[in-house]
Amino acid sequence: MTLNQVTAQKVRVNLAERSYDILIGDGLLSGAGQEIAARLPGARVAIVTDSNVAAAHAKQLVQSLDLAGIASTTISIAPGERSKRFEVLQQVVDGVLSARLERGDAVIALGGGVVGDLAGFVSGIVRRGMKFVQMPTSLLAQVDSSVGGKTGINTAHGKNLIGVFQQPALVLADTQVLDTLPDREFRAGYAEVAKYGLIDRPDFFTWLERNWQAVFAGGVERVHAIAQSCQAKADMVERDEYETGDRALLNLGHTFGHALEAATGYDSARLVHGEGVAIGMALAHRFSSRLNLCSMDDTTRVEAHLRAVGLPVTLAEVPGGLPGAERLLDYIMQDKKVSRGALTFILTRGVGQSFVAKDVPSSEVLSFLQSVT
Repeated sequence: MTLNQVTAQKVRVNLAERSYDILIGDGLLSGAGQEIAARLPGARVAIVTDSNVAAAHAKQLVQSLDLAGIASTTISIAPGERSKRFEVLQQVVDGVLSARLERGDAVIALGGGVVGDLAGFVSGIVRRGMKFVQMPTSLLAQVDSSVGGKTGINTAHGKNLIGVFQQPALVLADTQVLDTLPDREFRAGYAEVAKYGLIDRPDFFTWLERNWQAVFAGGVERVHAIAQSCQAKADMVERDEYETGDRALLNLGHTFGHALEAATGYDSARLVHGEGVAIGMALAHRFSSRLNLCSMDDTTRVEAHLRAVGLPVTLAEVPGGLPGAERLLDYIMQDKKVSRGALTFILTRGVGQSFVAKDVPSSEVLSFLQSVT
């Protein structure tokens, strides 16, 4: 496949023998078979997807694989966060084993973050590790969950508490497929794009404030925004693959956001992940202002941009209501970012000046939650 030099970009994730490319551009799905054959010669594949994505894109992928001489089987799951559970994990594992795929074969994740997290986990545990290819079809997955190797499923105790690190052999982000996303899903994914600017790229956040409408419209601005986001994440992953240091900065907004997802029972009708992250980032900035770490002007600026693109920024915007501050704190205490009972948050000294704050007193968090609920 010859990448379109005008719109397509490549980001390299450098992890020694586990290094891989992220290809970003319009229309890349039709050449997926050739890209996979070049990287995984002789491999057969299992395509893990959900019923919505399968209806829109699976036929094109299978045709591309057939043209490249790659045998495939398709395993479809129900769409939505509730598929990230043990029962569905077992279903997909059984499907891969029934297809008699071997360790040198590959699992392809064709879908959003749920499919990517689940399929990646399957590839990491079947036959003690198979090859893995990410083909993210949502904006959120293209800029976040498909890059970096985190996989997992949810439990009643919290989100992504069971999983493995499993780096893909290739990430192929066809930006054209994003045109089929509902507006709500695209907005939710955009929260993760804005996150990269808020972590440590203030110039990128300023660019987004000026160009977000063009990003939503598609074209070169969209490809640029996705490539910048992937490069930001790749840089973090290269420095800290297993999240023992500053890769934790990628969790800006997520400690609050994951608590909100758990509190809503992972009901996507009420709250999807990106919306939880948007509220979480607004809360992280507001909490930082309360602790006199950043000015309220920064918080107001962040909230204004998220509101401009149509994202929620307050707890009151979660449909159906939420439990009280004490129960929300319980959910936060279950989050993976808690170590031996000590609360860790990503806080900020201003736009693009996030940092890891360890040993945040739970009393401070509770008092803050009481002030915003």
